[in-house]
Amino acid sequence: MVQAGLLVVAALIIYALFYFTHGRYLQNKVVRADPRRETPAYKLYDGVDYVPANKYVLYGHHFASIAGAGPIVGPAIALGWGWLPSLFWVWFGNVFVGVVHDYLALMASVRYDGRTIGWIAGRLMGRRAFVAFNAYIWFSLLLVVAAFGFIIASLFTATPGAGVAGILLILFAVVTGILIYRTPLGFKGGTVVGWLLIILAIAAGYYTQAAGFALPFDAWLWILLVYAIIAASIPVWVLLQPRDYMNAYILWASLAIGGVALIWLALRGEGLLTWPAVTGFFANVVGGQPSPFWPAVPLVIACGALSGFHSLVGSGTSSKQLDNELHGLLVGYGGMVTEGFLSTMIIGVMASYGTLALADSVFKAVSAGGSAADLVSEIASALGVGAVTDKASALKFVETLASNPAAFGSFYAGLANALKWSVIPLSYAYATNAAFGLDLTVMTIFATLWITAFALTTLDTATRLGRYAWQELMEPLKSVSGGLYRVLSNKWIASIILAVLGMLLAATRQFLIIWPAFAGMNQLLSSLALMTVAVWVYKVQRASALGNALVIAPAIFMWITVTLALLWYESVVIPPMIAAGGTSALTGAVVGVVTAVGVALNIAIFILWITAMRRPAESG
Repeated sequence: MVQAGLLVVAALIIYALFYFTHGRYLQNKVVRADPRRETPAYKLYDGVDYVPANKYVLYGHHFASIAGAGPIVGPAIALGWGWLPSLFWVWFGNVFVGVVHDYLALMASVRYDGRTIGWIAGRLMGRRAFVAFNAYIWFSLLLVVAAFGFIIASLFTATPGAGVAGILLILFAVVTGILIYRTPLGFKGGTVVGWLLIILAIAAGYYTQAAGFALPFDAWLWILLVYAIIAASIPVWVLLQPRDYMNAYILWASLAIGGVALIWLALRGEGLLTWPAVTGFFANVVGGQPSPFWPAVPLVIACGALSGFHSLVGSGTSSKQLDNELHGLLVGYGGMVTEGFLSTMIIGVMASYGTLALADSVFKAVSAGGSAADLVSEIASALGVGAVTDKASALKFVETLASNPAAFGSFYAGLANALKWSVIPLSYAYATNAAFGLDLTVMTIFATLWITAFALTTLDTATRLGRYAWQELMEPLKSVSGGLYRVLSNKWIASIILAVLGMLLAATRQFLIIWPAFAGMNQLLSSLALMTVAVWVYKVQRASALGNALVIAPAIFMWITVTLALLWYESVVIPPMIAAGGTSALTGAVVGVVTAVGVALNIAIFILWITAMRRPAESG
């Protein structure tokens, strides 16, 4: 049997090798980064969006924004196919597609004064591409808000101490930002205070949870709604930069603790991967339906392998804060490979310690009763095991499920979703407990905190980016009705529209329908962004044949894969949802319309891309 620690070591070697070879080639031969060229942060400085940032602060913001819950939840769901195909897609997508997409989207935006990837598409492929791309972006971000709103509210409901710590971190980030940017303490002094505040937030979360504090799912959604609107509308230095910088330390700590734990366990001969390596080509992963690994895997694993959302972050906020063009490799390329390492660690801890974690969640659900308990009874009957009545029978139930690859592929995703994905932080807690003897409750709160902290970052960044896209779409109204334009393009109105609609969709709780729609739209966006930067690389940068191939090949591959996946999703997953009636029908109809619009816009942009690529190259 394979040890989880070996996966961690392999990932470190692969990512380091690609960063110093492939990454340097893109920087020096394709982008031709120049440290003397003035970046938009200085050229267009406004103190709100265009603000030069320390490269490590910006790396923290960028990494926290792109990571979110995507590289964690996606691989966790995909384990329904087994850990081996999930790992393959993370590594393959990361080093052949994701890093190219992230780094070039960032640098293309830097060369176009920090403009969004949608604006660049319009500049290089025409006005119709601009409108179609921005509309596509807005619909994609609507699903981002819905998916991440659901997962944050679910995890805070399951581990309320992490919710308290997360809210405190938001407030502490404002304090840290003021200390860094507005007091003599500056960067170093503010950083030290930020570390102390992180520890204080975790301690407060631990004690409030021990005291019995809890809020229901819907209450957390209301809190998240207010937070997203405010955070997306205030200057970046107030909250976004310092909060993401603090979050980055939490995530670096979580990666270091988790990675070292798995390696240490491997050296001791422990941490074996006990969940199925492969369950079969078809598993009930997407919407409870038998789902083909290809082309459906991009509907599940998004951010851990590649993500179109990253191009929105790179061209929406990070490009406006880049201090030096040479910093782009650390921010864009480095952020993507770090995210791939995070996904690798998640696969490792869940496939090795997920049995214990899932057993705990099952026993808790059965003790509480309700729909999750009913699902456990249904699965137990199908497996031919007795009723779950105590921790020992819960462990036997999960061990039986894990020892049967076909059954695991059929039931795992639905069961983990019913248990509010508490298996993810619990697996991490069990792994670190086995390695270092760390307290399970403390580590569960810590794991939930770092998962939700980055999901919160993605939530407000998505709302901010949705505001940008909405405002750009409203520009034609200037010449028609100046008053209406001023109302609809107002930053608060633009943020409210997206955040409210997204949270209403999250409130339906149809996560296994919303997540694949988000991931599919997200992955198609990555293909469209790659098409845009391919035109830039070919027509403006005039790259070599190899440089062009490194961008064009992944763009076409992803466009074909995700287009087929979404067509499958529309024909296989959505109809049963609509037929079920009630909330399921409403969610299926809304999500089905959004993804259908996305596919139509995607085909239109693909045609415009072909036309643009056939035009003669031009110098930049």
